[in-house]
Amino acid sequence: MQSPLTIFFMLVFVLLCFLGILANSFIMLTLSREWLRCGRLMPWDTILLGLSGSRFCQQCVGLVNSFFFFLYLVEYSRSAARQLVGLYLDFFNSTTFWFGTWLSVVFCIKVANFSHPVFLWLKWRLPGLVPRLLLGSLLISFIITLLFFWGNHMVYQALLMANFSGDMDFNEWNKGLENHYFMPLKLTTLVIPCFLFLVSILLLIISLRRHTQRMQHNAYSLQEPGVQPQNRALYSLISFLILYALAFMSLVTDAIVFVSSESEWYWLWQSVLYLCVSVHPYVVITTNLKFRGRLRQLLLLARGFWVT
Repeated sequence: MQSPLTIFFMLVFVLLCFLGILANSFIMLTLSREWLRCGRLMPWDTILLGLSGSRFCQQCVGLVNSFFFFLYLVEYSRSAARQLVGLYLDFFNSTTFWFGTWLSVVFCIKVANFSHPVFLWLKWRLPGLVPRLLLGSLLISFIITLLFFWGNHMVYQALLMANFSGDMDFNEWNKGLENHYFMPLKLTTLVIPCFLFLVSILLLIISLRRHTQRMQHNAYSLQEPGVQPQNRALYSLISFLILYALAFMSLVTDAIVFVSSESEWYWLWQSVLYLCVSVHPYVVITTNLKFRGRLRQLLLLARGFWVT
């Protein structure tokens, strides 16, 4: 019998994943419809479409993995199914981080106003390189996933055969593999895109802040139409920065500290791990005029259908 606290955190996790899947589906459908109607998407919309699709798959696979791990701890830990689910989960974790990074980089190049020659060259060249960036991210994620799969397959085979020499048991061998193989691989996978993300977001926040201060210095009110979009952009960027940093720290901590599914805090920890991919789509929807307009149309349509 599960404790009330465990059941409460489990419901929070399921609700969070459901809301995230719903929001990412809305973004995907809106951008796909625009793509079919216009035949093309702007570079940042192309990245956002890929990011939403990756997040959608990440949450679906993560939901399955969490519940199987919780319900069938021993059987699932030793089964080949966990390797297969882990294969997809590692891939979508990597693509989500890389797509989020490229979204911040491309948006920074588009919006920020710096006069450095390198920045001006990137402003001219980078939007046309978006398809290559996305394909490169998929390739990098695929290679990283194969490396993770190779390590997990070694652990799985060692667990089945228990063929170790000397007095080194499986737990010691597994701990050594985690410290000297998995940990450097996980940190490398996360640190590189996170560094690029932080640099681009901080540059963008500095540029927008300078622009807002110039407008205020020129006697603009905070309620003026020219200032409000800047404030919304700053709110969106700061929210994205906080959520991205939380996701990064959560994944790093998850790689170091193992939270057992038998713990009362297991589902709370799972909620923290998937907080960014569930909350950030709503930040995008509420701060983007295109998505807000489409959402308003759907709500009016649903309201009319409900009334009739």
